[in-house]
Amino acid sequence: QVQLVESGGGLVQPGGSLRLSCAASGFTFSNYYMSWYRQVPGKQRELVAGIPSYGITYYDDSVKGRFTISRDNAENTVYLQMNSLKPEDTAVYYCYTKNGDMAYWGKGTLVTVSS
Repeated sequence: QVQLVESGGGLVQPGGSLRLSCAASGFTFSNYYMSWYRQVPGKQRELVAGIPSYGITYYDDSVKGRFTISRDNAENTVYLQMNSLKPEDTAVYYCYTKNGDMAYWGKGTLVTVSS
């Protein structure tokens, strides 16, 4: 069965960095588009970044130039390097993929940006 397990969240000061990881299993990882979403309580989940098997990555305007999504197909892992973090980046970050009509989410990892 498909599993997505996020890690790497935590508390960081404004201007700091974190790297999130999402370990995937149960499917042929290299064939799938992978994404990171985030959600603040009371708000809709929003797409942060996406990466195809090969090709152009996508970033929301709010994170362009600060976040970098990457993947290691040999390790079945997708990463989100987050630099120059701001308090408004505080959220639960989720890993996501889709196969036809089936959507798969991890349980999320909390990122808190605060002094």
